Amino acid sequence: MGVAGADVSGFVEPVELTGQRWVRLEPLRREHLPEIAAAAADGELGRLWFTAAPGPDEVTAWVDGRLAAQAPDRGLTFVVRRLDGTLVGSSSYMNVDAKNRRLEIGNTWYVASARRSGVNAETKLLMLGHAFDQLGCIAVEFRTHFMNLTSRAAIERLGAKQDGILRSHQLMADGSRRDTVVYSILDVEWPAVRNNLRYRLDRYA
Repeated sequence: MGVAGADVSGFVEPVELTGQRWVRLEPLRREHLPEIAAAAADGELGRLWFTAAPGPDEVTAWVDGRLAAQAPDRGLTFVVRRLDGTLVGSSSYMNVDAKNRRLEIGNTWYVASARRSGVNAETKLLMLGHAFDQLGCIAVEFRTHFMNLTSRAAIERLGAKQDGILRSHQLMADGSRRDTVVYSILDVEWPAVRNNLRYRLDRYA
């Protein structure tokens, strides 16, 4: 576990995380671009105006943007694969605050075929486990658009608690303002959250 004054250099170094039933997470590389483009052709992603999922014409810009934010003291983006190798989505460590042992999990999206499956539950189990058990985080945040009721419900099912709402927090590309709902899970809550995620995965088996 991290302690005050500890060396936090290289806090979120690239790492692969493999689950037991559903997914393998790999650090994003530019070589993933063709597979991400195929996933973006799903037809739904670009229509979800309140998410960060790339549309079919935005894949290169999305990959470039995520790679630009990928550094040990800033963040790490994963591609999410089913264990059969099919790329089905992405999720990121972001807004890293290594000194205070905090980070956010966000920019998460999945193709339609991966939803209502164990993909998200195991992805979050792996990412939260790495954050708390290997990086020694004391808190992991989740943030989403106030209007994204699906995302809010999914975050709450994890066991995250709502911290508050940042009103007019961001300006969207269409000129609208985003009210951002902030949730978090603390290290002392992680054992219960982990048990809940494992229980949910058992139900998908």
